[in-house]
Amino acid sequence: MAAMALTWQKVAPGVWRGRAGQDGQPQLLAAAGVAPRSEGLAQLGEAECPLERERILAEAQAERCLLSVPLEPDEVLYGLGLNFKALEVQQSVRHLQVDHFGGQDNGRTHAPVPFYVSSRGYGVFVNAARYLSVYAGGVHRREAHPPVLDRATDTGWKAVQPGQVVEIAVPGTGVELLLFAGPSLLQAVRRFNLFCGGGCLPPRWGLGFWHRVPLAFTAEQTEHLAAEFAARDYPLDVIGLEPGWHTTCYPSTFAWHHGRFPDPAAFIARLLDRGIRVNLWEHPYVAPDCALARELADGCGTHTGSWGGWVPDLSLPAVRETILRQHEQEHRRHGVAGYKLDECDGFDPWLWPDHAQFPSGLSGEELRQIYGVLFQRLTTELYQRHNQRTYGLVRASNAGAVSFPYVLYSDCYSHRDFITALCSSSFCGVLWTPEARAARTAEEWVRRIQTTCLSPLAMVNAWADGTMPWSFPEVADAVRDAMVLRQRLLPYLYSAFAQYQADGTPPFRAMVLEEGWTTTATATGALDSERNPYALPELMAARDQYMMGPCLLVAPLFEGETERRVLLPPGAWYDFRSGALVGCGPGQVTVRADLATIPILVRDGGIVPLQAARRQSPAAGERVDLEIRHYGQADGSTVLYDDDGLSLDCERGESCRLRLTATRSPAGTLTGQVDAVSGRAPFTYAALTWRFMSPPA
Repeated sequence: MAAMALTWQKVAPGVWRGRAGQDGQPQLLAAAGVAPRSEGLAQLGEAECPLERERILAEAQAERCLLSVPLEPDEVLYGLGLNFKALEVQQSVRHLQVDHFGGQDNGRTHAPVPFYVSSRGYGVFVNAARYLSVYAGGVHRREAHPPVLDRATDTGWKAVQPGQVVEIAVPGTGVELLLFAGPSLLQAVRRFNLFCGGGCLPPRWGLGFWHRVPLAFTAEQTEHLAAEFAARDYPLDVIGLEPGWHTTCYPSTFAWHHGRFPDPAAFIARLLDRGIRVNLWEHPYVAPDCALARELADGCGTHTGSWGGWVPDLSLPAVRETILRQHEQEHRRHGVAGYKLDECDGFDPWLWPDHAQFPSGLSGEELRQIYGVLFQRLTTELYQRHNQRTYGLVRASNAGAVSFPYVLYSDCYSHRDFITALCSSSFCGVLWTPEARAARTAEEWVRRIQTTCLSPLAMVNAWADGTMPWSFPEVADAVRDAMVLRQRLLPYLYSAFAQYQADGTPPFRAMVLEEGWTTTATATGALDSERNPYALPELMAARDQYMMGPCLLVAPLFEGETERRVLLPPGAWYDFRSGALVGCGPGQVTVRADLATIPILVRDGGIVPLQAARRQSPAAGERVDLEIRHYGQADGSTVLYDDDGLSLDCERGESCRLRLTATRSPAGTLTGQVDAVSGRAPFTYAALTWRFMSPPA
């Protein structure tokens, strides 16, 4: 082993890059090809380097570099990719590799982002498109081992003693490390997101309700389904077609099956007349005998992917152009609104082997780590070229893809794990949906629908089961209520995503990212307005609740539950529906809800803009009235964002931001005010009416 010198450079406010060894390592951020959002980083401001750089060591080993990053005994670490079982990652080992989630938080996951944040308020990122092994504080150098204890006699004995370093093994002869300052956890996450391009801003219709049809549905069946949604008065903005829209699938041709869809353009136009967009399933494996395969020629790898399909080398510009041209002719110009990018993760037998070679010179391992990112980049560019926004689903992602308009999903189907993944996604620059597919009981069904309706992408995926929102008649009204609530919250969600793009704040995030959150609580609020403190020994990261937008706390109930514990950040929290005080943090409360209700709490002073109940997102040029709700006793302020909801003109200043402020007078009277922050008058919103939900204390 030989020490390697790390050369440091400040590359953005609060961001430092260290390099050691030889260049040539394939990089995650280069694959995404997205520039940092400089304006947002500048507004976040300067900060001191969060670690002593001389204590960060690199050494060369056989065929790899080893990084050692110092770690204090009391640090709690979060991140290291999309996790499903827990949020804290200290004293764990993660082998970060793109893969279908296999039931363990071991690093093999849909988005193995090599980024972690510390409770001390900083982030560490390794910019390498390789399989990385991270030993997060549970290993010890011989010269710095912990005290040796006797299990038979020492009460302080532990199976794993906290370590003093995070060690990261990186294949290759060079390494690039980036440090992100806080000083808070959230600020470190924001800097990382902004450095990777800032968050995505979906089209407004993308935040409506989606339904994916069974595998071999025809145009006629799909249109009948759209009509049934309308007849039953259920919201619907997007219909997703599954693999049967291809002439052949698994592997696929990316060409329409004219038996099922005799006139794709007319079919899509008829759905658009109903206000419904079409999203197409596809995966990267090209049927060898189709037209696209002949065009790609030598642009594919040495081995096939799943089901014998050729694997295009998406890192090559010429290959991407060929696919873009085909997708433009067959899909976008007919009105297709976006894609579901499947099977770009996959268990090992479903993918090309690591030793596969690709025309670009990348190995199978290297391409596997970035393939989902390249897939997103290609399809995003298809719409960018036509000044359109898109939104879709993807099965694999990695660092650098935060600005791509895609949401991760998985074939696993644990409701609780889905909520943990939603929390975990906020540490690694990705979005996650707890989609609903099927249920054993009506209770499970409505609880799943409630959580997907309060996620980045609200969807029923009926590709295999044919499940409909109304499949359980006894909860059909409760399901509709959840879907309508999603539509009512659209102005609030749209503004949260605009903030994600501008300043990097995840629109859905773990509780630990909230100001004042602590792993140790000294008091808790009671169930009513009486504030009765009592000791609470420990307040953990809360893997089963999350923040949505600036002021809403979502606490899902699961099958068999009528009440649950909710861990509260500091301050008073109010019921979303009634405006009544629920409790005061830091601490815990118990909330109860009937089957038709998912508990939602609002921060004191929170402001929530709501549109009237409707089936679909507002069409281009349509004007809607808003109800502006204020909760609690404190003054409040938020920004309402608006643009045309469809184009990229917002990137050129064609948008509007309004400051919504609620102020309480000395006499206790609340007054609402609306002030322009930037841009012209709103594109979509007409009259704004204030509603003050919480009476004076």
